[in-house]
Amino acid sequence: MSESLIRGERRRMVLKASPFDDVPAAPAELSTNIVKREYGHYLEDFVPGRVFRHPRGVTLDRGFIADYARTFMESNPIYLNVTYAHAAGYRAIPAAPHLVMNIALSLGVQTDSEKAIANLGYYDMRFLRPVYAGDTLCGMTRVVERRDRGVDKPGIATVETLAVNQRNKVVLQYRRKIMLPRRGKEALDDTPYAGENPDFPWTDLPDMRIPLARSRKGKLSLTTANSLLGAFEPGQIWLHANGRTVTDEHYPWTYKVMNTHPLHYDKLYSAGRSGPMSGEPIVYGGLIFSWLLGLASRDVSENAVWDLGYHNGFHTQPTISGDTLYAISRVLSVTPFEGDGVKEDSLGVVRMQLIGLKNLRPADALEAHGADLFAPEDGKKAAGKAKIDDKVFEIERSLLIPTHLL
Repeated sequence: MSESLIRGERRRMVLKASPFDDVPAAPAELSTNIVKREYGHYLEDFVPGRVFRHPRGVTLDRGFIADYARTFMESNPIYLNVTYAHAAGYRAIPAAPHLVMNIALSLGVQTDSEKAIANLGYYDMRFLRPVYAGDTLCGMTRVVERRDRGVDKPGIATVETLAVNQRNKVVLQYRRKIMLPRRGKEALDDTPYAGENPDFPWTDLPDMRIPLARSRKGKLSLTTANSLLGAFEPGQIWLHANGRTVTDEHYPWTYKVMNTHPLHYDKLYSAGRSGPMSGEPIVYGGLIFSWLLGLASRDVSENAVWDLGYHNGFHTQPTISGDTLYAISRVLSVTPFEGDGVKEDSLGVVRMQLIGLKNLRPADALEAHGADLFAPEDGKKAAGKAKIDDKVFEIERSLLIPTHLL
């Protein structure tokens, strides 16, 4: 075979022999020659200041972006309709923010949480710029704090995670807390990490590159006025009508967003665990989060032009295949939005609490639990209250919502 290259093609390897030629086979040394890799890290590895660079990275394509938006019930045409996306100031249909979040978190599972006992919460999640088909997302995580709860207990690590695109621009940043097992029984200290780290461009006051709509007031007629800024008042409780029964579809979707934790798709692993997270594989929480956002989208985010971020989010009960999800939103505040190039009174920020339920309709949940439904679950033990078994998720979110239709 000639090694000359056709113009425009890259160099390629030329094999000189078949890889299937007979060669002496090595014996199976069952007692000494076993290889078993471990993934994830123990509490001891989460040294404050250490940065983990996540493996792989993923390039998004248009089909995946569209399939995700439809599967997770997005109603905002920015994520479905290219004409509307252009009118809203986007150069193409962008990836839904919760898709970006799911990929960022999932790429980090192998380093951050594949050994985790629980993901304890999301904080200060901010979307800094759009992500489009053709963009490649990579991630990294920095350890902020490690709390040792004793040699016989799992500890808690607080980490910061970034997702960056192919131009090394940050598209998402957030904090989360992870409960982790220990490797041994040695005492831990807070001596900062002394090894080499990659650059970690986190900032507490990041710039958001928010697209601005082209003025088309009401001309597209693709949404209703029911979710414009004027529809929201602090204290409102929105009961979202439809539910979504989760099926075994969650198995492939867990790996489609690159999550490698076996708890979500390995029945033998799940059955071998103890406690409330044992039995059937647990639906990956990021998928639950996305379905709840989708269930709420027709009511509260159909006209939103940007997800500013999420805060104080917790998965409060596990969900398995066959459970039916429902959502409730409570408006916390409505404030004007000021930004460069933004016309006065054209946009506002609606901050709301999103509550996720399983196997219980919103009206029935409100009747059964009342105001306790909106009380943070992580504080109920200290308050002497029982957690709500029907409640699977809670988070605060901030949406940028216009005063007029496109």
